[in-house]
Amino acid sequence: MSEPNNPQEERQTEALTPDNTSDQPKKEKPGFAADCYSWLQALTFALVILIVVFTFFGRIIGVDGSSMVPTLEDGDMLLLRCVGYEPAQGDIVVLHKDFAEIHHPIVKRVIAVGGQTVEIDYDTGTVYVDGQALDEPYLGEPMREPDSPYEQGTYWEVPEGSIFVMGDNRNASSDSRHAELGVVDERYVLGKVLCVVLPFQHIGAVN
Repeated sequence: MSEPNNPQEERQTEALTPDNTSDQPKKEKPGFAADCYSWLQALTFALVILIVVFTFFGRIIGVDGSSMVPTLEDGDMLLLRCVGYEPAQGDIVVLHKDFAEIHHPIVKRVIAVGGQTVEIDYDTGTVYVDGQALDEPYLGEPMREPDSPYEQGTYWEVPEGSIFVMGDNRNASSDSRHAELGVVDERYVLGKVLCVVLPFQHIGAVN
């Protein structure tokens, strides 16, 4: 018969047995430098994507003035679609054509495109395109007849390849009603406004 195990010897054996877990290498948590490097990589990638998008597909431009109130405010930053865009009635566009005392890009709404006619009845504050009255819920107030001798026209024919534009703030907008601007060649259009990107309280799509 085998002798019973000695409890004291068992305790000594256990004490001499190495702890297997102590030999396992401990996983170190990523340090602050590693975190910074990861963030830097992500930011660099995002910046490259933004540069590619804005270079080949669009651009960001700011609103200067109040001619598009209440749709857009002075200082709003806009994202434009530039590549493959063809102006359409109702679009909000940015164009750059010097006239009168204006020498910077302006933001306007496309009222009519090539082949259409525009007629304005200031007595009722109504704009007609091809004889049809426009429904314009984006206007902040009724349109009044301008005092300027440069804006006394009431009827226009828009040639092909051109557009007729007006600001949503009709009573404070220099647009195609102005004799020195008139209908605008589409080649002066920089792009269609897609959305406001800044300030944060104005962020959103533009209609």
